[in-house]
Amino acid sequence: MKPLFCLFLILVSLFSLVESSCNNNSEEHDLLSKAFKSVSGFNASSSSFQTNNCFQTHIITRIVLPSQNLSGTISWGYLRNMSKLQVIDLSGNALQGHVPCWFWSSSSLLEINLSRNRFGGSILKPTAENTSFSFSSIKTLNLSHNRFTNSIQLSVFRNLKILDLSHNNLVTLPSGFQNLTKLQHLDLSSCNLQTNIKAISSLDSLNHLDLSNNNFTGNFPSDFPPLTTLKFLNISFNNFTSSISVNRLTRFGKSAFVHAGSNFTYDSTKNSTQEEAITHKRKFKTLIAAASSAIVLILLSIWALRIVIQKRKQSAKRKKWAISMPVPQGMTMTMMMKSGPFAFETESGSTWVADLKEPSSAPVVMFEKPLINLSFKDLIVATSHFGKDSLLAEGRCGPVYRAVLPGELHVAIKVLEHARDVDHDDSVATFVDLARLKHPNLLPLSGYCIAGKEKLVLYEYMGNGDLGRWLHELPTGDTNVEDWTGDTWEIQNGVVDDGSPEKMGWLTRHRIAVGIARGLAYLHHARSKPVVHGHLVTSNILLADDFEPRIADFGLRSDPNPSSGTEDDVYCFGAVLVELLTGRESTAEAVAAARKAVREGHGVRVLDERLRLGGDSVVLSQMVETLRVAFLCTAESPSKRPTMQQVLGMLKDIGPHHHHQINSS
Repeated sequence: MKPLFCLFLILVSLFSLVESSCNNNSEEHDLLSKAFKSVSGFNASSSSFQTNNCFQTHIITRIVLPSQNLSGTISWGYLRNMSKLQVIDLSGNALQGHVPCWFWSSSSLLEINLSRNRFGGSILKPTAENTSFSFSSIKTLNLSHNRFTNSIQLSVFRNLKILDLSHNNLVTLPSGFQNLTKLQHLDLSSCNLQTNIKAISSLDSLNHLDLSNNNFTGNFPSDFPPLTTLKFLNISFNNFTSSISVNRLTRFGKSAFVHAGSNFTYDSTKNSTQEEAITHKRKFKTLIAAASSAIVLILLSIWALRIVIQKRKQSAKRKKWAISMPVPQGMTMTMMMKSGPFAFETESGSTWVADLKEPSSAPVVMFEKPLINLSFKDLIVATSHFGKDSLLAEGRCGPVYRAVLPGELHVAIKVLEHARDVDHDDSVATFVDLARLKHPNLLPLSGYCIAGKEKLVLYEYMGNGDLGRWLHELPTGDTNVEDWTGDTWEIQNGVVDDGSPEKMGWLTRHRIAVGIARGLAYLHHARSKPVVHGHLVTSNILLADDFEPRIADFGLRSDPNPSSGTEDDVYCFGAVLVELLTGRESTAEAVAAARKAVREGHGVRVLDERLRLGGDSVVLSQMVETLRVAFLCTAESPSKRPTMQQVLGMLKDIGPHHHHQINSS
């Protein structure tokens, strides 16, 4: 009897433990629901934090809700009792309010990202409220693009490795930097800071430092952390005084020191010697390049021929689609089988049948409007069976179609021909990740549909078409907007133009250039891992109703190159800039001609004639200065090209608008 009684006691104990764990799990979710009770758009059943089985995970350790259209205020007090909470990511929403000082004292928190919200007030003031703790476990803290102000005490954050406070109104430099011995990444750009920089000189572990767009003072480099460990540096648009020639710091690029202060000079003698050496090298390279170009052209021709043959074979082997739907009135079987990129077959006179099981019922997932019930069948009807009348373009990833879906959703549908063999779950993960990239100058994914092996993505339709069409197909290259001076953007920047076509054309093109740079800088720098576009051309830059540029086709490269990096995107942006300024398609020859003109001091000669009308010397100098930015972006050596953050800073400084004084990104 005793063994049986002991076994009974053990079973009772195990049951009690399981019940307690489940109760703990329920309690934590109750706390979470209460914390977000005043937050609009919050879904308590989100997989970002909820566990379905209490035998697996009993405690919430992560709250990950980036770009979920959340708005309102969080009741932080309820999160205080979540003893194992390690990660909080609420970036890219519209949350507001004050973050209490005690919040940073949690012994479990390791990573916090509250960037791109409307939080305000002080971050951590040295007051009686927070004297009860002297240590924070947080390693990553991103509070950028908010409304934080006042003094900040950082001495408690001794574990910090990444700190991003950029684009806040701090005014005063945070204190306690001497205790951040592990800090590797520091971004204080665009914080309206007006103080001496010497307080950060003790940060020996830094490899990334961005102080741009402030009013910092101090001596460069004696008041700075050791430059030997830095891999990235940007101190542009400040009031530093340099005591050295920045020739020896070429690894950071000249754009890192644009308007950085006084005495930021280059050794002209050394430059002269270097120029002579470069000239000799270029002559030799020209001979090599001529021979190489001929070989490359031959190889490209062979490669192109092989691709054409391969595509024909693939087209012949392509699986036929199953469309369980009647033939529309007025359209014959032959007409339907020949229309669009999909091949159809029929077994009877009234029903479409194919190898796949009912792909017409495959759902269309819409990110912004998840309650709308659409299927692949709706896409077929809206595009007239993906017919030629709906075809917008033949993109490098596949054809693009225009459609108006139920609910008056005007969309562009791209067929990803290269993605047929990509796993279903991998495709969904990619689409969801891309949909989270939200910026005014990006064209985000609106939705997707996976039917069998076919993958289709949906975008918002842009009625003004792409930048290439606007530059080369419209008669004047000017917008059809009657008066730019009434636009909010122009008013904010103090622009009052006289309405002349030539100036209006330049203002529009400069605005487009800045918008593209903003979008590309966001892709490169907004995340811990940059998103490389890989194919930035004018046909991938669409124009919204207000002619604000939207970068499309990012994250969907059909031929990803593992060696391709952000430097290649910077080159492509430079080529787009050349096209904007010259009005000529950005071929290798056009870029080379523009670079040669800039190098020889004749940049004005290659400018678009439509921009040169009127001969205003101020406007011409602005355009030539912009052409010099394109020159930097298209440098032969990728390591000599500026980052997109630096490019954006240079472009915003060109013209009468003084964009660098504006904190918006």
